[in-house]
Amino acid sequence: QVHVVESGGGLVQAGGSLRLSCTASGSGLSINVMAWYRQVPGKQRELVATITSGGITNYAGSLKGRFTISRDNTKDTVYLQMNSLEPEDAATYYCNVNGLAGFWKRPFASWGQGTQVSVST
Repeated sequence: QVHVVESGGGLVQAGGSLRLSCTASGSGLSINVMAWYRQVPGKQRELVATITSGGITNYAGSLKGRFTISRDNTKDTVYLQMNSLEPEDAATYYCNVNGLAGFWKRPFASWGQGTQVSVST
């Protein structure tokens, strides 16, 4: 079983910054892609950014330049640096991790419980 835990959310003023963290834990992990999504009530969950084990990144077009995804493979951790936050960025941010796990290296895809980001004007 793979556990994914996010942290770093909170309340920030418009124009401010936050750094989210997400750590995966489990036996025999070999993580491929780590990703951040976000969701507001009543809307579909949307992709924010992804990063491969080799460091290749991909961003939702509207967020590139303000958000930066990075990862520490030695810690099975992914980060999301969010700058120049806008009220429209307020959402619950979820981490998604996929790869192989366990003695038999079975494929997995796991979500965290989410961390809330609020942006005040």
